[in-house]
Amino acid sequence: MRTKCILSGSKAPDSCLSPMLSSRRDVYVLTTMRIEVLKMDCQVRLATTEDADAISCIVIAALRESNAQDYSPDVIAQVEQSFSPMKVQLLLTQRAVYVALVGQCIVATASLDGDVVRSVFVLPKHQGTGVGRQLMAVIQSIAVDAGLDVLHVPSSITAEGFYAALGFRAIRDQFHGAERTIIMQKRL
Repeated sequence: MRTKCILSGSKAPDSCLSPMLSSRRDVYVLTTMRIEVLKMDCQVRLATTEDADAISCIVIAALRESNAQDYSPDVIAQVEQSFSPMKVQLLLTQRAVYVALVGQCIVATASLDGDVVRSVFVLPKHQGTGVGRQLMAVIQSIAVDAGLDVLHVPSSITAEGFYAALGFRAIRDQFHGAERTIIMQKRL
């Protein structure tokens, strides 16, 4: 199955955006302004404090490039404040945070807080490659192993279709000021 990863100019630091074209396990076909990814395998592990900078970069890049299509600049700026490297380090002490790696590069993150999946972000150039689906499959497996029978996710407008494709269904909208969040759930 072929999926597309659109190249775009990111405002995230270069350390977060190192090119993955050197990975031997992935096959790329360069076309006009696009890289088509034929297969994208990733490995998922618990995040460590050393990952805080990379997680912050991924979140901010996704907010600025993907979520900015659905939210105002003020909402994006407000959410960004919750994901500085220092605030990410604090999150690491409060819930189970996971990262997905392609090769040695962290390209996605998600966390599990009880029965709630939070802060799912994929580096924009890796969106649509299956990394997010693989990360969510690991989160779901961990939830099942923990005896959970349902997962909830506070979805952005941007990610609602992604979660719906994974079997989550919208149960209500929630507003934090101007920020609309769709509360979704999935029975395991």
